[in-house]
Amino acid sequence: MPPRTPLRVRARQMASRWAPAAPLMLLVSYCLIAPIIVLVLQAFWVNGAPSLELWGRVLGQASNQDAIVTSLGLGIASATVTLVIGSPAAWLISRMFASQRAFWMGLLNVAANFGGIGLAFSYLATLGVVGMVTLMIQALGIHFDPPRSSSVAALLMAYEYTNIPLFVLLTIPAMSILREDWWEAAQVASATRLQFWRRIGLPVLAPFLAAGWLLIFTWTIGIYGIAYGLAGQSGGTAARLITLQIGTTLQSDVITGTGQAAVLSVVLLAIAVVSLLSYRRLLRRAMRWL
Repeated sequence: MPPRTPLRVRARQMASRWAPAAPLMLLVSYCLIAPIIVLVLQAFWVNGAPSLELWGRVLGQASNQDAIVTSLGLGIASATVTLVIGSPAAWLISRMFASQRAFWMGLLNVAANFGGIGLAFSYLATLGVVGMVTLMIQALGIHFDPPRSSSVAALLMAYEYTNIPLFVLLTIPAMSILREDWWEAAQVASATRLQFWRRIGLPVLAPFLAAGWLLIFTWTIGIYGIAYGLAGQSGGTAARLITLQIGTTLQSDVITGTGQAAVLSVVLLAIAVVSLLSYRRLLRRAMRWL
């Protein structure tokens, strides 16, 4: 039986292994873990004692209920549209020649990293009341009224500009799992292309596509810059979202708004945690094909 390593030596070895990651761990603790702890304390701690008073007050307001439902609906709609459009696009790009694929990957990277207020302004300049596309269609004599910038339809179209490229970039690596010899074997067995996709292609890719759907859903419900640029200043006509309600609460009530905003932030955090845990479970299931 080999001699046991002394505890002091093992501690020194562990410290040396983790030392290069120490700056990153400190940054994550300061920028991510500490704010989460503060939010949870503000949401569940009132007047120096644990309390659910803020939760009853916040979740009992119709505006906050509408914001939660609208955010979830917008996230589901955006992720579904992204899945329907992005999946075939990812498949086609993954089967291109290297030079063509490199061009599209560069283009998708640019689109996926363009968001916030700049994207909101681009939407207004394109499909706003006096946007370029709107004026071109109306100049052709066609009656066209673009969606109001604060509507769910406008938010959905603006979100898709970044969501679809992001989804394609996330799912292109998974498309390489389907090997050509699988299709050749299916042809030898007299299987049609529809049968191949129904029995082999979609079952293999389904966990990866579902994981991508969850990521887009989580990303969508947490967007603030685009939503604020399109709907943040529209008053009662704006689509209510969790992120916008957090900003409105902080601006309208400086004294007690922090606690109420913390409650909405914890709700948003809980949705994200459930989504990410489901994402990890789907990926573990999908990795059996690798």
